[in-house]
Amino acid sequence: MADTPWLTRVEQETWIALVNVAMRLEGNLDQHLRRDGGITFAEYLVLAMLSENLDRTLTLSELAARTNSSASRMSHIITRLEKREWVVRQPSPHDGRTTLAFLTDAGLDTVLRLAPLHAKYVRDLIFDILDADDLAPLRVGLQKIADGITPVSGRSHVPDPRPSEAPRP
Repeated sequence: MADTPWLTRVEQETWIALVNVAMRLEGNLDQHLRRDGGITFAEYLVLAMLSENLDRTLTLSELAARTNSSASRMSHIITRLEKREWVVRQPSPHDGRTTLAFLTDAGLDTVLRLAPLHAKYVRDLIFDILDADDLAPLRVGLQKIADGITPVSGRSHVPDPRPSEAPRP
């Protein structure tokens, strides 16, 4: 390990800033969604991931990968969402060992109701702070990092069937 180069000053400052954002962003989003929507950020993220699929269905393992959750945590989240009748859990018709989560109409209504609030929080926390010129390099850099640390099964590259101007949940 003696040959490992230390981080440069710019790399160190960038690393600290990235860690600060990573550690605080989810908590801030969670606080806002709990206060204004009665839902955790993790629960909202599951509803949003399901809403992005045309059939509103994903396997629990796919949801866990896309939300960076363990199988156990995902099971607990789905149980809470089932109690609110926002999600239905069902065995896969193609593979009996696989469990699917289906977003109900009530769940879709919930994510559509909360999507504008979520967009406002994201805008307040991130985009209103940045200049327009900051976005492209930030997106490129973050996408490279995400691609390097995210397993293929966790990458969400689902085409959005809505017009580009439409708000995303």
